[in-house]
Amino acid sequence: MSLIQQIDKDYITAYKAKEQVALGVLRHLKTAAKNMQIDLKRELTDEEMLDVVMKQAKQRQDSIEQFRAANREDLVATEAAELEVLQTYLPSQLSDEELEELVTKTIAETGAAGMQDMGKVMNAIMAEYKGRVDGKKLSASVRAKLA
Repeated sequence: MSLIQQIDKDYITAYKAKEQVALGVLRHLKTAAKNMQIDLKRELTDEEMLDVVMKQAKQRQDSIEQFRAANREDLVATEAAELEVLQTYLPSQLSDEELEELVTKTIAETGAAGMQDMGKVMNAIMAEYKGRVDGKKLSASVRAKLA
């Protein structure tokens, strides 16, 4: 079953079960996917749908950070619940140890010598592990290894 079909199925299930949080998140997700589909003028692939889910998850993470900074724990809880729903559609993230190991291996493979090669390392990892690696964590790890 494709990701789009899974989201449609889960939307119907959430609607019948009256799960308001999941229903709202899936409604926003379907709208974002529909907007992207209109922009592209074709059906979305699973990879493109995954991009939409990742973008929505990133928005929730950014909102959580902003609400924490503003000391709005009520809104943090709401965004965290929405993020939890979105994460069910994302591939599992690499652990910190796996990420460090991957960065070390990729630096050796690409022959990166300094900060000027950071882009090579980042692109190599992101191309292969898209959706499984957080860009901020990856960037920090690559910087630490190349510095």
